[in-house]
Amino acid sequence: MRMAYQPLEELLPKASMSVYRLVRLASMRATELATTGVRLVNVPADQKLATTALDEIRAGKVTEKGGDIFTQYNDAQKKKHAKS
Repeated sequence: MRMAYQPLEELLPKASMSVYRLVRLASMRATELATTGVRLVNVPADQKLATTALDEIRAGKVTEKGGDIFTQYNDAQKKKHAKS
């Protein structure tokens, strides 16, 4: 398997031009992926979670606000709990 290329010039603007924020956001999302298994972009099933997290960040599906990550999955879960 070949290592996926992750273009920093596309990823850094998604993390306020901070490598630290990008790594933190990607690690938080990879942890969430490991827990939930819910992917927000179409990727091969055997792709590493960190690579998937970076793909989701680049696609704009994962963002950071106030030190927490926001995804379409998180938003759906919050709405579900609010209705309960």
